[in-house]
Amino acid sequence: MTFSMDIIETDGNARTGVINTARGEIRTPAFMPVGTAATVKAMKPETVRETGADILLGNTYHLMLRPTAERIAKLGGLHKFMNWSRPILTDSGGFQVMSLAKLRKITEEGVSFQSHIDGSKHMLSPERSMEIQRLLGSNIVMAFDECTPYPASEKETEDSMLLSMRWAKRSYDAFHDGSEHAQMNALFGIVQGGVFEKLRHHSAEALKEIDFNGYAIGGLAVGEGQDVMFEVLDYTMPVMPKSKPRYLMGVGKPDDIVGAVERGIDMFDCVMPSRSGRTGQAFTRRGTINMKNSRHIDDPRTIDEQCRCSACSQYSRAYVSHLIRSGEILGPMLLTEHNLTYYQDLMAGLRDAISRKSLGGFVKDFHETRAEGDIAPIT
Repeated sequence: MTFSMDIIETDGNARTGVINTARGEIRTPAFMPVGTAATVKAMKPETVRETGADILLGNTYHLMLRPTAERIAKLGGLHKFMNWSRPILTDSGGFQVMSLAKLRKITEEGVSFQSHIDGSKHMLSPERSMEIQRLLGSNIVMAFDECTPYPASEKETEDSMLLSMRWAKRSYDAFHDGSEHAQMNALFGIVQGGVFEKLRHHSAEALKEIDFNGYAIGGLAVGEGQDVMFEVLDYTMPVMPKSKPRYLMGVGKPDDIVGAVERGIDMFDCVMPSRSGRTGQAFTRRGTINMKNSRHIDDPRTIDEQCRCSACSQYSRAYVSHLIRSGEILGPMLLTEHNLTYYQDLMAGLRDAISRKSLGGFVKDFHETRAEGDIAPIT
């Protein structure tokens, strides 16, 4: 099967559909749990699937350093290595190089850097990024780019964006090497340009001229705030191809996702639900709650009465709070499963609302319920 997208229904700018891949269908709007090092932390792959996830995200930077893409390839590829048979998207490694690597140096060729693990020296270029992602066997490959820091001047942002566009063309040429992997899978370009409308439009047009299988919006959720992020989407989405997937990278909080879906985004990823689970935070329909707080110690209720996860169907807030406060491993496991289930149920609700052309009502109920806040137990 070759890569394609079918848009089933629209409601305003929002759309719902199916992305067809060699590893199965991805229902959109879709949220991708982040499996940085070939694992969604505190979760078994089969449990991640049970939450409703159709696709996972893997990380080029981390996997190239440990255990190495070459080793994973010898063991049958990333799907077999981590026991996940469905689609996998791998990021290009660019963001992690900029944020984690030591003594990095950016040139036209790529980025030379020292590993944050052991200080070993590496070079990551568009060609090497494509090679790593091919060795991993990812179904959606991301073009290599520089994630522009925020804040940055317009000149700095333009220089960074233009470098990413040159790297995008090299990524495209390296990806289309005639291999079976290239024929069966997809390559996404990444729109950069910071918070500058002219630069975002320039980037989008440059990528469309290359003609990628899908298009991501990068360089957001880096500290600019929700209002600015939505403003960037408002002037960027109209110049994005309508017939191909649109992916907002690194987003985000539930209300970020709802607002972005309203603006036409199809795909999301974020570490927030799993990272929050490990720190004792739970996402609920009434907002975020901290299971470390003492008010949960004697609470016999579930975390979220409408949730279908095992944490909510089998355990009380009091027990989960005890696990978290005691540092027991089961606590993060249950909260991560709960948070990922909440995110997948949110995506399912958005898909259903768009299909019914009732997104406006869904969004209104979403915000009103969250505004009510968590209800204290009856004493």
